[in-house]
Amino acid sequence: MVGVDNMNDYYDVSLKEARLAWIADNPNSQAFRFVKLDVAEQLGMQTLFAEERFDKVVHLAAQAGVRYSIENPHAYISSNVVGLMNVLEGCRHNKVAHLVYASSSSVYGANESMPFSVSDNVDHPVSLYAASKKANELMTHTYSHLYDLPTTGLRFFTVYGPWGRPDMAPIKFTKAIMADEPIQVFNYGNHRRDFTYIDDIVSGVLHTLDHTAQSNPNWQGSAPDPATSKAPWRVYNIGAQTPVHLLSFIETLEQAIGKVAEKEMLPMQPGDVPDTFADVEALVNDVGYRPTIDVTEGVHRFVTWYKSYYGQ
Repeated sequence: MVGVDNMNDYYDVSLKEARLAWIADNPNSQAFRFVKLDVAEQLGMQTLFAEERFDKVVHLAAQAGVRYSIENPHAYISSNVVGLMNVLEGCRHNKVAHLVYASSSSVYGANESMPFSVSDNVDHPVSLYAASKKANELMTHTYSHLYDLPTTGLRFFTVYGPWGRPDMAPIKFTKAIMADEPIQVFNYGNHRRDFTYIDDIVSGVLHTLDHTAQSNPNWQGSAPDPATSKAPWRVYNIGAQTPVHLLSFIETLEQAIGKVAEKEMLPMQPGDVPDTFADVEALVNDVGYRPTIDVTEGVHRFVTWYKSYYGQ
């Protein structure tokens, strides 16, 4: 097993290094090797695929963050579009049996129908990050169609838990609350998010990897199903299927930390959406996925890790 990351400084590199050290301490780490490489480096990716001859590939590398895509749009094209292009070419030329990649709930954009269904139209993104993930779904479909490469996209819904990104709300809020500093609550706390604990995401990814994407023999161009194809291509939602109000999530954090947050209520930010809510029945039916960790348990696990890692 090979893991690839460019270890860029979008957020604290020491956290990334600590993750790798944690993996190295795992008894099963002998089966894992880390390669420092940017997926946008065409020659490096060609060499990696040619040398390793992967059976299957999980592609989670991306420039993340909705707000950052407004500040630095070029990073999203390089990592999310060019990077996936290199992965697809590697899979195509080295006979990879199945590619599973991370899409995002952000692709639903201006959709207002809840819960978000993979049968919904996703042609109206409201951030460049979302547009890059929609582009990923289109690119993989093209390769599935042209080269019979099985690909499955998973639309992640607000993933949180130990070792998470410091720019995400759980760590930002926890850090501020423990330091007695105010937290910024956008949309005046009226957001709802389908918070999904990392263990449920990992389980879903691995189950999906073992269920190679198949063509839909009933697919028709006259009434196309957006989540399937005549090609071996699938798209699924992966979430907790339980949207939580942001203020309720903060209250759960407060209980786990043992402190009350000082809240700075702010309007919704550009590129953001008010609510996310995943319909995961397709993934349940096809792959056997079922989320098991509710937000109360997940937040307490996360806060326990946070206090341990940051020594608080």
